[in-house]
Amino acid sequence: MQTQNLGYPRIGSQRELKKAAEQYWAGKLSAQQLMQTGSSIRSQNWQLQKEAGIDLIPCNDFSLYDQVLDTCLMTGAIPQRYHDLMHNRQLPHIDLLFAMARGYQKEGYDITAMEMTKWFDTNYHYIVPEFSANQQFTLFSNKVLNEFIEAKEQGIAAKPVLIGPVSFLLLGKEKEPGFHRLELIRKLLPVYIEVLKKLEDAGAYYVQLDEPCLALDLTEAEQQVFAKAYQELRNKTQLRIILANYFECYGNNLSTALALPVDVLHLDLVRCPSQLDDILSTDLPSSRKILSLGVVDGRNIWKNNFETSLHLIGKAAAKLGAERVWIAPSCSLLHVPCDLDLETNNTILTPEIKQWMAFAKQKIDELVNLKQLASGEINASAQIKLQENIAAHQNRKTSALIHDPAVKQRVNAITSNDANRNNVFAERKTKQQRSLNLPLFPTTTIGSFPQTAEVRNWRQQLKKGQLTQEQYDEFIAEETAQAIHWQEETGIDVLVHGEFERNDMVEYFGEQLAGFVFTQNGWVQSYGTRCVKPPVIVGDVSRPAAMTVRWTSYAQSLTSKPVKGMLTGPVTILQWSFVRDDQPRRDTCTQIALAIRDEVVDLEKSGIAIIQIDEPAIREGLPLRRSNWNDYLQWAVQAFRISASGVKDQTQIHTHMCYSEFNDIIEHIANMDADVITIECSRSQMELLDAFAAFSYPNDIGPGVYDIHSPRVPSQHEMVQLMEKAKAVIPSSQLWVNPDCGLKTRGWPETKAALEEMVEAAKSLRATVSANA
Repeated sequence: MQTQNLGYPRIGSQRELKKAAEQYWAGKLSAQQLMQTGSSIRSQNWQLQKEAGIDLIPCNDFSLYDQVLDTCLMTGAIPQRYHDLMHNRQLPHIDLLFAMARGYQKEGYDITAMEMTKWFDTNYHYIVPEFSANQQFTLFSNKVLNEFIEAKEQGIAAKPVLIGPVSFLLLGKEKEPGFHRLELIRKLLPVYIEVLKKLEDAGAYYVQLDEPCLALDLTEAEQQVFAKAYQELRNKTQLRIILANYFECYGNNLSTALALPVDVLHLDLVRCPSQLDDILSTDLPSSRKILSLGVVDGRNIWKNNFETSLHLIGKAAAKLGAERVWIAPSCSLLHVPCDLDLETNNTILTPEIKQWMAFAKQKIDELVNLKQLASGEINASAQIKLQENIAAHQNRKTSALIHDPAVKQRVNAITSNDANRNNVFAERKTKQQRSLNLPLFPTTTIGSFPQTAEVRNWRQQLKKGQLTQEQYDEFIAEETAQAIHWQEETGIDVLVHGEFERNDMVEYFGEQLAGFVFTQNGWVQSYGTRCVKPPVIVGDVSRPAAMTVRWTSYAQSLTSKPVKGMLTGPVTILQWSFVRDDQPRRDTCTQIALAIRDEVVDLEKSGIAIIQIDEPAIREGLPLRRSNWNDYLQWAVQAFRISASGVKDQTQIHTHMCYSEFNDIIEHIANMDADVITIECSRSQMELLDAFAAFSYPNDIGPGVYDIHSPRVPSQHEMVQLMEKAKAVIPSSQLWVNPDCGLKTRGWPETKAALEEMVEAAKSLRATVSANA
């Protein structure tokens, strides 16, 4: 019996990678210094796992930005628009990687970034590969080989990790019509084979190929591509292949997966424990395949239930023999914080709650403890850990921190009226237009403005007691006033207060809701250098007091233009938190919806006429298997409607969604019945609007006209062109003009320049419509 880890957090326990990369972008750190930071993080991760006793330690799970983008570089799948940079400018690999991720706007170049979207149903974002019909692949980057050698030199018998070739293609997009990207598999496989041979020559024994697309509903043709691809790999390499699937069962792909000529099959038994029985009932026991049992949750922070895991491990070992059973996390530990030991403030995370948790470092220890217990080792330490584990789980079941009868009673009293506005959208829109008097193509932003170093410093000083609450509030008031006055001068139609008092769009609300707890250093990577510190939902959720009314009302008092109230929706708060696992997620989501509803009603009472309830994560929460969609969408849409339906017709409800594919769920998006939806569209060049047009979406839409995840400033002409594409499929009377997302991570100079261009674009669009009237 062995332990293996599928991947480890790469940001560093103190977010060293984030800080170094951003200093490099700012010209304050050299490329060599950035690479040294990466090397240090890798070394620390490897040594930690080695010292803990992990048998198979991953390498190439580290990335300066994203593992799928790394695969694009490895295979030479570099979009044509970057080729001039590569050849004429001889851009170093590190700068090419960042240009592809973030765009490139200097030295006379103005190159857009690659598209970014969610990694399955997680809050991690990956860079979407771009494929053309004449796509050529070549080994462009030796990163995987270099990191294997680096680990080997440090005494680590590492297991290289790669995105599998079929999932790599499926995760991408065709950038021209007339072909399917899986047709490229024959061109792609020689690069993979070349990489595997180099690893084999360097001394590798195992290689982990991640094929998470085996968790999706695949066609028979797609399953055949898997079969042919892996037979080709098997024919060309002696490396022992670990096939890793996660986030769901193999489902209808199980027979395909079992027939693949691989040596180890990994199962996510956290998301789908039932698949173990399915597999053990096949002829797999008579083969020589090893099963890797993903029993430790790689996506949540709760302590593993040793009794449950040992039962699953024992069942597999009894059927296969202990030598054919490995113990692993369900997926890469990329999705959890680094180290619970860094949580030293007992007032933030009490000892009672902390004993229920495990971060990446602790999950590594859990794997080793489970191996010792499952192997029958007489180990006093492991036995103590088992008893501690049992006691912690019993304590959590009976803790008074978990249950609030008043919250449960309120949920049980919900009726259909609580999830419906008073009238249909057409009637509401007439009333809203009469009271708001907005122009054609009204302009707005998504909510947040730049959180400068000064703003963040104020927050830190407040936490450290170096500022009084009164002093801090004065700073926030001044920053808010400046933002309001600048928006008025610029000519934006619907203003925002800027959210300078907020840290994270979920954490800020969680701090004010009952049922949540927080961490000091529970950071996880969302994309690139963007790290978030998700709240932890430990118990029943309610709203003790108003959360946003003060600063929104203050901002509204400074202007005659409407100021949007800005809230995070119940599904997004759920998705972007570490959620309690002792009740159905729908129940927790409904509790949050009622809390947000209370805030919406209070904002309306305070005179706020437009309220935005952001739901960027609603598509992210969609189950991977289509058969499970309807159940999720029913309760997710209902939760949003509960949060939004306590107001009068005159109050305009907005929602925002980003990096989502809407085609398959457009009817449900319409059922949310938001008066205005704003969506990410610029990176996809308005492709996402096709779903809204085909469906004849009845409500108003704000398709994002510029990518806020890139530092480049788009021109008025570029934004007008994008809106012309929108006008071609959506009536002008339904269109708003806005950025893709919030501007929190941008700097003020680029923000002001881009928004000024945006306002001018809206004016140009109005003039064109007026001239053609």
